[in-house]
Amino acid sequence: MLDVLKYRRPEEAGSRGKGRIEIDDVSITFGRGAAAHRAVEPTTITIEPGQFVCILGPSGCGKSTLMNAVAGYTRPTTGQVRVDGAVIEKPGPDRGMVFQQYSLLPWKTVYENVAFGPKMAGHGKVEASSIANTFLNMVGLAKFGNRYPAELSGGMQQRVGIARALANYPSVLLMDEPFGALDAQTRLMMQESLLEIWRKFGTTVLFVTHDVDEAVFLADRVLIMSAAPGRIIEDLAIDLPRPRRPDIAVDPAYVAAKQHCLSSIRTESRRAFEEQNK
Repeated sequence: MLDVLKYRRPEEAGSRGKGRIEIDDVSITFGRGAAAHRAVEPTTITIEPGQFVCILGPSGCGKSTLMNAVAGYTRPTTGQVRVDGAVIEKPGPDRGMVFQQYSLLPWKTVYENVAFGPKMAGHGKVEASSIANTFLNMVGLAKFGNRYPAELSGGMQQRVGIARALANYPSVLLMDEPFGALDAQTRLMMQESLLEIWRKFGTTVLFVTHDVDEAVFLADRVLIMSAAPGRIIEDLAIDLPRPRRPDIAVDPAYVAAKQHCLSSIRTESRRAFEEQNK
């Protein structure tokens, strides 16, 4: 097998300078005139290479909309999104995307789903095969390469989605509530698995969630958004040791960070409820 992947820790990935995200005075409005809806207020934030950053906020606050601007699916109304200095105008292989719905190609095997991206990128059959096998090994699914998505559990399908997203060697991995449809036990296992993959691969991760425990457990930083129209109201550093295990939930620093996030989101949710009922 070709040596197509050299594992790097996040700090080593950061030293390469790849995966820097700059959201510069970005606002997003849908519609025009009286029907216009401001989804995201002007927002400026920088995410450094190799960081794991979660976006947290009340329902409908614009978390996914902001991520879609980084992905290139949504054009900002004002401002710019840049990745490694390049202005984002459309989706690209430098940004892998994992959605809540598994979005695998049902007519292709697990192996074919992962190999599809490298083949489209111009890799030959042997190299695409090596890349696919490397990432299937990374997510623990090497034995399931010949299965079809419908034959896998939800957690396994999402692991395939992560492998597929990483197979193009993106500098940024974007994840939009990827574990939201999973049961609690599978979700926790997936969180631990993701942190291990991130530790090995070292890509920048931007992760949208509405789950406070998930955000605090995973992230280096938690960006808390206001109620709609959304804006970043807090940039909270999560100063907890890595690697993280479930028992970290009893650490006083974890509890304090969780309570802080819950309080902020409760305040924003209450404000949104009051605005809607005026």
